[in-house]
Amino acid sequence: MTSTDLRVGVVGAGLMGADHIARITKRISGAVVSAVIEPDEGRGTAALQNAPGAQWFTSIEDAIAANAVDAVVIATPGKFHEPVLLPALAAKLPILCEKPLTADSASSLRVVEAEMAASDRPLIQLGFMRRFDAEYARLREIIASGEAGELLALRAVHRNPDVPETYTQDMLINDSVVHELDVIPWLAGSEIRSIEIKYMRRNPNSPERLREPILVLLELENGILVDVEMNVSIKFGYQVATEAVFSNGLARIGQANGLQTWSDGAFAKEEHRSFVTRFAAAYDVQIQRWVDAVARGTIDGPDAFHGYRVALACEAGVKAFDGGIVEVQQVERPAFYDKA
Repeated sequence: MTSTDLRVGVVGAGLMGADHIARITKRISGAVVSAVIEPDEGRGTAALQNAPGAQWFTSIEDAIAANAVDAVVIATPGKFHEPVLLPALAAKLPILCEKPLTADSASSLRVVEAEMAASDRPLIQLGFMRRFDAEYARLREIIASGEAGELLALRAVHRNPDVPETYTQDMLINDSVVHELDVIPWLAGSEIRSIEIKYMRRNPNSPERLREPILVLLELENGILVDVEMNVSIKFGYQVATEAVFSNGLARIGQANGLQTWSDGAFAKEEHRSFVTRFAAAYDVQIQRWVDAVARGTIDGPDAFHGYRVALACEAGVKAFDGGIVEVQQVERPAFYDKA
């Protein structure tokens, strides 16, 4: 640690928080984990093993009062984000908040209003890590440049081997498809106009509480159509992939690229088992760019107002479970967010 390192408090020491703590300690320059903020003592103590010199706090308020942090990374479940975001904003701390911004659009709007009241510039960067994945970035360049012609459609898949017992039907949208609701408009340069859900033939591996896999159909404001297969009981591995259909060709990202084996007349490639490995490099780039942006007094990624828009799209998606095409509420972007 140097006197110029950004002192980062990581809120939440579960899977995502522990991963960020190790990342900042081992692979990020210009920052150090100075505080682990976690009400569970066991998780907090375990996380400290990857954060030499860090202090443990049970609340963000205690960490702020102790002047222990210059910035915060929020890695708790989405329903706990607002109670952390509001005091952090009041303290004018730069924030990297894992998706979603909050659990619903009403609380997301409260956060947006609190941010605009607390500061003269955006303080919150949202952790939609796909934007920092090299393949997604290259696909966006191809679309924007027109090198393959006009973009006609996008096809995406989001597949999990399985999900925990705490995973509910609404989480198909709010916890999983939420990534597509962020990255698709970013790729295509257009907001989502409407959402429709079709139910595929049920997977016998699906838990009784879930009706899946589903096909999510999106229409964008620019007329681009998108289909997203959301499938959380497919067993073989974790797969996130996208195909772009252009007037002059195709582009695909997310194909398996690990170890290749040839044995007994068969060819095989390794596939990821979780998001932690699939997007490891993207998480590294995201955190490094956030740290660098904080040093410049700005953010370098999706902002809180974008998180509010995604929350509105998620609510439309959940409503679409009941059938029909559901329009996504459109909201005007405040000029405040052009300062980022």
